[in-house]
Amino acid sequence: MIENFFEVHHECSGSLARTGVIHLAHGDVQTPVFMPVGTKGTVKAVSKDDLDEIGFEIILANTYHMYLRPGADIVNEAGGLHGFTKWNKNFLTDSGGFQVFSLSNLRKIRSGGIEFRSDIDGSKHFFTPENVVQTQALLNSDIQMQLDVCTGFGVDRAEAERALKITSDWALRAINEWKIQREKGYKGILFPIVQGNFFDDLRKESAEFVSALDTPGLAIGGLSVGEPADVFAEKLRHTVQFVTRSKPRYVMGIGTPEYILEAVADGIDMFDCVQPTRIARHGLYFSRHGMVSIKQKRFERDFGPLDPECNCKVCRTYSRAYLRHIFREQEILSSMLASYHNLYFLHNMMLEIRNAINNDRFEEYRKSFLEKFHSGNI
Repeated sequence: MIENFFEVHHECSGSLARTGVIHLAHGDVQTPVFMPVGTKGTVKAVSKDDLDEIGFEIILANTYHMYLRPGADIVNEAGGLHGFTKWNKNFLTDSGGFQVFSLSNLRKIRSGGIEFRSDIDGSKHFFTPENVVQTQALLNSDIQMQLDVCTGFGVDRAEAERALKITSDWALRAINEWKIQREKGYKGILFPIVQGNFFDDLRKESAEFVSALDTPGLAIGGLSVGEPADVFAEKLRHTVQFVTRSKPRYVMGIGTPEYILEAVADGIDMFDCVQPTRIARHGLYFSRHGMVSIKQKRFERDFGPLDPECNCKVCRTYSRAYLRHIFREQEILSSMLASYHNLYFLHNMMLEIRNAINNDRFEEYRKSFLEKFHSGNI
């Protein structure tokens, strides 16, 4: 175990919510933390300088996509992800495991690894727990994920058991390779992943197994894969009972205020999602009073700010009428401004969440935030 990797600052009375700090090779990360997703080495429509201006300390890149193009060797030659992108704070890289789930028609899962065809040119490749660790070490990620098998909502128990067995075996293989890479000078850390689909006993088994592994942190997987929101909340609350609180805990793929607040209440420290920038490209903005679809005609002559309670440069500078105009004209600037605002909104929400936890008023904050967010008074 790596000592002093994670420090808990304050545990909130009345919930499992907590604040802390993760010490990484490219700077400290305050938790709870939302991490923007830069799948191919860039957060869509947002520059690294804007990410820095907002205040982010860690972003994601996708191992599958960076491996295919431009290639881990090129990224490594440029000085890893940090040298290649010039983002000098932290990177978390996923393993490609989600692509095993989302691109199921292009892959075959074997006990040794995953055989898949590129979604770019159809070329064949083989991912193993070991070479995925090696690839992420070449990328020089600060936190890397083990290769796992994620199953969707509604699969039968036999399939869930098979996926869990493979994921658990692969965790051990990944950890062995990660330790070899550490001995060679790699400074990044590895998170194994809890699976088990939506079967309570399998999730308990996996959570206890992963918690006992010799890694500095862990991820809770197999959620936000098509299940209803109440099922997500139920299975997350069930799982966290069996996951150690001594390590940072990461739930993958959540990026709405409702899901983030649920995760924080359950003691989750890290989360990510493409959703804030994806919806931005469709003209959807977060606001204190709910989602704003800027394409609506009622904004045609509305010269007020997108969200009067937001202090980001988009809300300080541009009107709803102008934002509607550039969206309707399909201007590139529309995606840039909407993505900036949505990421600023979530980052600011995280600052407020940490402050509420430190003052033992998280549940009060959660209730008041959601009441206003669901009010529809836009």
